[in-house]
Amino acid sequence: MQLDKEIYHHSKAKLQDYVPLVGRGTIEALNALAGRLSGKVIQNINSTYTGGGVAEILTRMTPLLNQLGVDARWTTIKGDDRFFSVTKKFHNALHGKIESISSEDFSLFLEVSRKNIEELQFNGDIIFVHDPQPVVLISKRHEIGEKWLWRCHIDVSNPDEKVWEFIQNYVVQYDATVFSAPNFTRRLPNRQFLIHPSIDPLSDKNRELPQEIIDSVLNKYGLDKEKPMIIQISRFDYLKDPLGVIDAFEMVRKNIPCQLVLAGGTATDDPESDKVLEEAKERASGNPDIHILLIPPESDIEINALQRSATIIMQKSIKEGFGLTVTEALWKGKPVVASAVGGIQLQIKNRFTGLLCHSIDGAAYALRLLLSNPEYARWLGKNGQEHVRQNFLITRHLKDYLMLFISLYHPQDVIYL
Repeated sequence: MQLDKEIYHHSKAKLQDYVPLVGRGTIEALNALAGRLSGKVIQNINSTYTGGGVAEILTRMTPLLNQLGVDARWTTIKGDDRFFSVTKKFHNALHGKIESISSEDFSLFLEVSRKNIEELQFNGDIIFVHDPQPVVLISKRHEIGEKWLWRCHIDVSNPDEKVWEFIQNYVVQYDATVFSAPNFTRRLPNRQFLIHPSIDPLSDKNRELPQEIIDSVLNKYGLDKEKPMIIQISRFDYLKDPLGVIDAFEMVRKNIPCQLVLAGGTATDDPESDKVLEEAKERASGNPDIHILLIPPESDIEINALQRSATIIMQKSIKEGFGLTVTEALWKGKPVVASAVGGIQLQIKNRFTGLLCHSIDGAAYALRLLLSNPEYARWLGKNGQEHVRQNFLITRHLKDYLMLFISLYHPQDVIYL
């Protein structure tokens, strides 16, 4: 399926709206870079239009690129539940989780990939492929040429070697690869770039909200705005460890009155998430202070309101790519307790922009510390917000991508702005 760039995922934000946040010079630099890509088409390809950080970034990034005069488009591959069950196993295995993956799984993955190669319209001067699900599309390169990029949004530093070897056979055919952090990478023969993900501070999920909207969301879900609220917002995924969050919360609740909100959605390319959601509901049953909320797609204002209502925001992931939910939480000035994994460690400087933990007991200790020291919690939140302003807003991300695209045509150039 391919969407016309004029009608999909519109963004209300205009480039000039970012000036108060990042300065006029930043916008002028973006326009200067974009001018060097005149006439080029950037075609992003991933596995879903909704659910997960990749779709969220592309939803905001693509319209802003078009505002800069860069012809950016967005296409998704097709696949049924069987295909996405296999890609979910690949995802887990690349994160280092033990999975049972058969030869039939690899064959199914290749069969669906070949069908996508036949049916997709490839119309980019730069084909920008995101994550393992569409990685085999590079097989089309010998027919159409063009520049090809593979963007890995996950941590593949310690993968199942069988799965990585299979994926790597295709990755090495790309002109360049892009990773989110230095410790996520693998040794590869092609050029590698390091580009952190970002959030859009003007999106519905991150912009300022009036108190009446926040109160209406709390009322809708039956949440007590007077009781300290611990929130984790993530898709329902074993790697986000919702059961571990509940365990930590129950340890804290024995001594400190508080409530827990586990809120999130499911992704069309993750059929496992429904099972995780049901297990979380069963584990929480009978505890009136635990609220399990299934948030449908396009509920960004509700997620924003929940984050702004939180006393503490958690992200107790077992494995993590970058962890944009942490970025969102920090941007709202909230103290964050998160696992010391993946890209979370780039965002949280322990005891300065948030608290890192390594276990359920460690998470419970951090929660108690913040609930008992509100001044320290506010100080952490303020530091975290400024860290995001300096490093993880979409304007910086746009600049990095524009420089990446330019480098494909001018590999010897050094660009100073």
